[in-house]
Amino acid sequence: MSERRPDSEIRDEILRLVREYARSKHGAFALPAEGEERPFVPGESTVPYAGRVFDADEVEAGVASMLDFWLTLGPEGTAFERELAAFLGVRNTILVNSGSSANLVAFAALTSPKLGDRRLKPGDEVITVAAGFPTTVAPIMQHGCVPVFIDNDPQTLNVRIEQLDDAFVPGKTRAVMMAHTLGNPFDLTAVVDFCRRHDLWLVEDNCDALGSTYDGQLTGTFGDLSTQSFYPPHHLTMGEGGAVSIVRNAGLKLLVESFRDWGRDCWCASGVDNTCNKRFGWQLGDLPEGFDHKYIYTHLGYNLKPTDPQAAIGLRQLRKLPTFVEARKRNWLRLRAALDRHSDVLEFQLPTHATGWSADGFSWDASGHRSDPSWFGFMIRVRSGARLSRKDLAIALDEAKIGNRMLFGGNLVRQPVFAQRKGLPSPGFRTVGDLAGADAIMNEVLFVGVYPGLTEAMIAHIAATIGKALHGDAR
Repeated sequence: MSERRPDSEIRDEILRLVREYARSKHGAFALPAEGEERPFVPGESTVPYAGRVFDADEVEAGVASMLDFWLTLGPEGTAFERELAAFLGVRNTILVNSGSSANLVAFAALTSPKLGDRRLKPGDEVITVAAGFPTTVAPIMQHGCVPVFIDNDPQTLNVRIEQLDDAFVPGKTRAVMMAHTLGNPFDLTAVVDFCRRHDLWLVEDNCDALGSTYDGQLTGTFGDLSTQSFYPPHHLTMGEGGAVSIVRNAGLKLLVESFRDWGRDCWCASGVDNTCNKRFGWQLGDLPEGFDHKYIYTHLGYNLKPTDPQAAIGLRQLRKLPTFVEARKRNWLRLRAALDRHSDVLEFQLPTHATGWSADGFSWDASGHRSDPSWFGFMIRVRSGARLSRKDLAIALDEAKIGNRMLFGGNLVRQPVFAQRKGLPSPGFRTVGDLAGADAIMNEVLFVGVYPGLTEAMIAHIAATIGKALHGDAR
């Protein structure tokens, strides 16, 4: 009878074969080396607007986690949360199963009765921007609060800060929740000052902006809470996934975890009992004294955890994040330079506080503030004098197999879910001004990719396709 091989030897052999398979099967998804070209046929090969960038490290990590068979969130999740918090420089990060769930849980945490007079209550108003992604806004209404939509600047795609004071109503306005659009930090000096002056909560939707900085400080670290998405198009991925960061106030951690984990009052980690050393010594609500703390619920919560194999993949992605961020910036600049000749009919996004771009770099306003986006996409706005519309350009890009997207939901108040509420006595939202900027974004703006998987040939194909659509040639 042959001697049984040690488990560790079997595991090592499995993972060696996994790496070999991943390099053979998934090599095209690895980060391209500088100057590396890969098989690409313009017009036949697809140029995604975004996508996964990974190699054998992530595949091995996912399989290794499955071999351990800790399926619920566990040690890999703990390591990811710790490393992401350290990267951002925040108190804590809490993993959830999507960026949308991150927005939901972050907002829900601010409705907790444990916050006393600072809790958000139904009817309270929350300032946000009109053009963006719906799940930045949905949690506001889902908790009975009132989103107040202010306009976007079509140049930066971010909030028109001059409308913040117009939106504010003493006694009603309680929070600000908005995103750094396409990775471009909004004017954090103005927004943070506004929130501090009026004692408002600030939730940064950082889902498109991981790695962006404002005055040298990472976005997602200015508000009370911030959110992250790890869906494949984003800066790193674990398939589905997201995170809520607790920036300073450690007390918010327990609230975020509670809403993520069924609304329970207990703060024990999965598989752990009696962290508080009084599991059967609590008396809360109308429950009998000594009721098991693991089954006491102080909130109407959810179950929004990801799995440990997902976290294992995300942890390896996180360690590559600085390289991914630099690739995004490099690809954005290559596209900007290649398309500069079309500036008479196209307009391009500027970082907040920038006043222009040239081959020498950005010019800046007199504020002294600087933003450095970790770009999620490359904005193209078709000016009114162009020979084609935004829709025409999108069709031309589609026909050339170049992925492109509008800016998410456009002007959200034009979406059916909001439009059908406008005639109601209490529509559930409020607008400030005519939202002309959000309408311009809706009608004139699209974006193409800058994700790290793009090669120079792909970027050249994007530029050539746009030139042909605009002028009938590949200029």
